[in-house]
Amino acid sequence: MKIHFLGTAASEGFPNVFCSCEACLAARQLGGKNIRTRASVIVDDTLKFDYSADSQMQALRDGINLGRIEHLLVTHTHYDHFYPGDLTSRIEGFAHGIEHPLWIHGNDLVMYHARQALGKFEGTRIRFNRMKPFQRTAVGSAWVTPLLADHDPMETCLLYFVEKDGKTLLYGNDTGWFPEDTWAWLRGKKVDMAILDCTHEKTGIKQKSYHMNADTILDVHDIFVKEQILHDSGRIYVTHFTHNSALLHDDWVTLFEPNDICVAYDGLTVHF
Repeated sequence: MKIHFLGTAASEGFPNVFCSCEACLAARQLGGKNIRTRASVIVDDTLKFDYSADSQMQALRDGINLGRIEHLLVTHTHYDHFYPGDLTSRIEGFAHGIEHPLWIHGNDLVMYHARQALGKFEGTRIRFNRMKPFQRTAVGSAWVTPLLADHDPMETCLLYFVEKDGKTLLYGNDTGWFPEDTWAWLRGKKVDMAILDCTHEKTGIKQKSYHMNADTILDVHDIFVKEQILHDSGRIYVTHFTHNSALLHDDWVTLFEPNDICVAYDGLTVHF
């Protein structure tokens, strides 16, 4: 699989464009890997996780034609993960040279908002598919199993386990500590690459709900290794960083490098 990180920030971006904290000021000055847009990933140029209002700028920055995307896997409806109105740019008369629909996959609330924004365009350009937790589904040339997240109690937020060409990817974002049903499902599986929510810094308090922090990530890593969920050659990548952590890219690398955990950044491409 080819994994392309379009964005690696939490909802406000990093730096927060309204903020003058030390971390945001330093990120602006240093630039590079310290400039983070809202979290999203593309797999093999055709499958995208989440679609925020940053998607257009991310595609232009990285030279990506989003017309190639065939499937959009939406984790939940928070604005930094799903901004369906922008997808009207894909309809007939606005986008040309597209010969396949974009399938939007997600929970009940994703389907509601997607149909509110795009329902009248359903057909050759836009299609909808409701995903149910733990039901393995064919998505293009991949198999995808939605898993339960612990994020927003008002919504069935989803994580995704992707199987393709003999490799597996766990997209674990946004979530706190995995619900027990998700842990039970993961036991006995092999993960080649895991992308995990690391919104917050190391606080000494293990983050149980909404988002993980660095302490939680280290615990998840230990369980993945101990229970052999992570393949011997597998790697964990962390993403979804908030500026409130006050940590820049190199700070995150220093924190996680001893545990062989990789710190994602905007534009990073990984092949496995």
